[in-house]
Amino acid sequence: MNQCSPVMLLSAALVLSAAGAIAGDSPESGLMLPTDQIEWADNPRVPGLGLAKVLGDAKEPGPFVHRVQFPKGRIVQAHSHPDDRTYTVLSGTWYIGWGDKYDPEKLTALPAGSFYTEPAGVPHFIATPDGDTVVQITGTGPTAATFVDPAHAPTK
Repeated sequence: MNQCSPVMLLSAALVLSAAGAIAGDSPESGLMLPTDQIEWADNPRVPGLGLAKVLGDAKEPGPFVHRVQFPKGRIVQAHSHPDDRTYTVLSGTWYIGWGDKYDPEKLTALPAGSFYTEPAGVPHFIATPDGDTVVQITGTGPTAATFVDPAHAPTK
């Protein structure tokens, strides 16, 4: 018997969720969201970041697609998430490293157009030293960020 990977299952769930979200409006088409209709707000969980909820809500059960804007010079210390995720770098350069402690020597630069997967529970850290960066995150809620060192958790 073939088994689907978590990413394949998530992709299928997102397609079904998107179709259901607009079922009353236009059942023949999928979800269409031109860039000028994407609503940005301050990220309620992490001060200084922008957040656009493209589909779903990361705080609620079910699939979500969010865009997050990180300003130039941002460093996010080692943390993990309870859900498998996929990331697409939409603009800027995203630097990601894996491990329990921020280490600039372990960062890998991912320019706009790059894609990667992030397994649940794996500690990682990020930086945006070159400029503002926007990433699109796909995952399954409810989600959270658990910092390896709780003192690094963002506060409002």
